[in-house]
Amino acid sequence: MKAVVYTLGCKVNDVESGSIIRGLEDMGYEVSREMEPADLYIVNTCAVTAEAERKSRQTVGKAVKCSPDAKVIVCGCASEKSPDDFLQKGDTVYAVTGAKRKNKVLEIVADGLKKERLGAVLEEEKTYEEMPLPECLKTRNFVKIQDGCNRFCSYCVIPYLRGRSRSRLLESAAAEILSSTAKETVVTGIDVSEYKDEQGRDLADLMLAVKDADTRLRLGSLEVSLITPRFLQALKQVKRFAPQFHLSLQSGSDKVLKSMNRHYTRAEYLDKCKMIYEAFPHAAITTDIIVGFPTETEEDFEDSLRIVSEAGFAQIHAFPYSPREGTNAYKKYKELPFALKKERVDRLLSIGVEEKIRYMEKFLGKTLEVVPESFENGYTEGYSENYIRVYIEGKIGKEAVQVRVERLFKDGVLAKIEK
Repeated sequence: MKAVVYTLGCKVNDVESGSIIRGLEDMGYEVSREMEPADLYIVNTCAVTAEAERKSRQTVGKAVKCSPDAKVIVCGCASEKSPDDFLQKGDTVYAVTGAKRKNKVLEIVADGLKKERLGAVLEEEKTYEEMPLPECLKTRNFVKIQDGCNRFCSYCVIPYLRGRSRSRLLESAAAEILSSTAKETVVTGIDVSEYKDEQGRDLADLMLAVKDADTRLRLGSLEVSLITPRFLQALKQVKRFAPQFHLSLQSGSDKVLKSMNRHYTRAEYLDKCKMIYEAFPHAAITTDIIVGFPTETEEDFEDSLRIVSEAGFAQIHAFPYSPREGTNAYKKYKELPFALKKERVDRLLSIGVEEKIRYMEKFLGKTLEVVPESFENGYTEGYSENYIRVYIEGKIGKEAVQVRVERLFKDGVLAKIEK
C-alpha cells in the first residue's frame, strides 16, 4: 500500500507529519512526502494566512485528482478552522481530524478505513500528546517539545485552533534530543518559550539536561519574555549551542505592539537584544515583522524601519498583515490597502538586506562551523552556527566542517575548508 503525507505550513506541522510517516511505515505502508499516485493521502494543512488556507484546499483537490479512488484524510489548522470546506471536496475525503490529536490519523488508518466515510472527527487535547518518533533526518532534525499557545495576539488564529499551551515531559524531550543522529537538531513547538512540563521544568532546565548533546543544538522561534540571565546562562553551558535567536518582534512601534496584544515595548525588546549580545557577542538575532497592521501609520512603520539597525538583525522575515476571521483584530479594525502594505514590505525587506550584509561582513576572514546540506551548481551549501548561508566550492561530505569566510557570495558567503 502506498501513502502520501503532504505538509503545508510550519515546522511543527512538518515534525507531526514525520511522526505520522513513522506510524504508517510501522503499519507496512510505503510513504512519500511528494504528491504522486497513492492509495491514501494525509494532507496536513495550515491556516496562518488566508493564502495558506487556499493552498490547503487546493492540495486536497490535487490529491483527489491524482488518485480518484484513494482515501484522503485531512488534518491541521485549516481543517480545524473550517472542516466543511474539506468535506465538500467529495466522497474521496474520508475524514477530517483537525489540528489537535494528530495521533487520531494513525488510529483511523489502523482501524482499517472500513467505513465509507467518517466525516469530521475533531477532538480536544488538554495534555501534551506523545506521537511516534518522527523520521530522523541526517542533516537537520526537528524535535517538537510543545504545542498550543496562550498569548492570543490580536492578529493570530492559531491559539483558537491549536488550543492552550501543552508541554512534553522533560525526560521524553531530552531523550529524543540526546539520541538524535542528525548533524543539527532544532528544538521546535508552537511557542517553545512557554515550555513548562507537568513538574514545572522550563526551557532552561531542558537545555541543561541536554547540554552535552553531540548534535549541534538550535532553538526555534522565541519570545521576548524568555530572555533572562538564567536562560542565557543555561545556553552558555550547552556544548554545541548554535547562537541564533529568532526573537519575534512583529512591530517596532509601541502603539502597534499594544494593539497586537504583544506584551513588551520596543525599548524592552532592544534591551533583550543587548542581553543576548552580552552573553553571545557573535549571535545572530533574526526576527519576524508584520507590516501594515490596521493601526500602523507611516510614523509607526518608520519605527519598524529604525529598529532593524538598532537591533542589528542578521535577517528579517517581513510579511503583510493578513486578516484572520475570529481574531480580535479582524473584529475591531479595518484592513489597510494592499498596495500600501506591499510598498511597506518592499521597503522593509530592502533595509533588512542591507543589515544582513553588514552582519555577514563581520565574519570575513573568520572561522565558522558549517553543517553541509546540499550540493548544487558546483557548490556545497549549508548553514553556520549563527545561521549564515555558506557556499564551499566542490562536493564534500555531510560532516560538520570548520571553514574560513572569504567574501560575500549570492545570499551568503563563500568559504574554504580550514586545513
